[in-house]
Amino acid sequence: MTPFPSLSDLPSQLRQPAVRDLAWALLSPPLLAQTPWPQRHPLKASRWSQQPDALADWLLSLDADSHTLLHWLSQSSVRRLGLYYERLWQFALHAAPGIEVLAANLPIRQQGHTLGELDMLLRDDEGVHHLELAIKLYLGQPPCSGAELAHWLGPGSHDRLDIKLTHLGQHQLPLSARAEAQQRLTELDIQRPQAALWLGGYLFYPWQQPSYAAPADGNPTHLRGRWLHRADWTPFAAHNPGHWQPLARHAWLASARIEEEHLWSREQFNQWLTALPSDANAQLLVRLIAGPQNEWLEAERVFLVNDHWPAQTAD
Repeated sequence: MTPFPSLSDLPSQLRQPAVRDLAWALLSPPLLAQTPWPQRHPLKASRWSQQPDALADWLLSLDADSHTLLHWLSQSSVRRLGLYYERLWQFALHAAPGIEVLAANLPIRQQGHTLGELDMLLRDDEGVHHLELAIKLYLGQPPCSGAELAHWLGPGSHDRLDIKLTHLGQHQLPLSARAEAQQRLTELDIQRPQAALWLGGYLFYPWQQPSYAAPADGNPTHLRGRWLHRADWTPFAAHNPGHWQPLARHAWLASARIEEEHLWSREQFNQWLTALPSDANAQLLVRLIAGPQNEWLEAERVFLVNDHWPAQTAD
């Protein structure tokens, strides 16, 4: 599903958080194998796809000196995870050999009203492409089976996998073919882009339903975790002992790598959990295991949600 299967272990070798996130964006598998619109890896026709070692060398050089990446990220507000993901992709596509970035986040307007934005417009050896990029984390909703896209909710209960795909398919992806967009694209000398999507992220399965199914159209190699209600933490922790620690939202992409000096003690974690409001938003936790060079590496991740989750069903 990605052009770089030989580089799957590379992110674990990287130490700079932003570079690890960049590598994660480029190398992680998509959530779904089948989508209503074409799903296309943005680097599919880059020279990196024929020379994966060149991409590895580029990422390793950034890990040695991440100044250019950090400067790029600092030029725009990236507080939202989705915007951060897009900025990482933009940085890579500007650097990728064989790819010409034509526009990013291009607004399409009609009589002063913004109809939407085109995430990426690029040209490569396979033509001109309009790409919509998305990073999503969804939790399997009980008591559903998980087999249908509608069974998968965002951690805030306000997003759902089928709704996201419908919005992509009915609004975002067709936007580049609308007359209002054609006028703007002609001004930029862009003709007939091919629309496609790339949907990355994680699916989180109910911990007490080990037989919970993946979506019927899911990618068999998609990234996954588990989720549980706050009231279930004590029995869950008893069956899953180890060093648990919450991750800040901006660190939700790449697998966690924590220096020992930043490792929480069990007492710290218990104090944090006790102080956590009963109606708190979903918290992403990671279980850490000892790694090389006094660092701790993510072994698994879980969402801890309040006992009323899902408070409401997305619709």
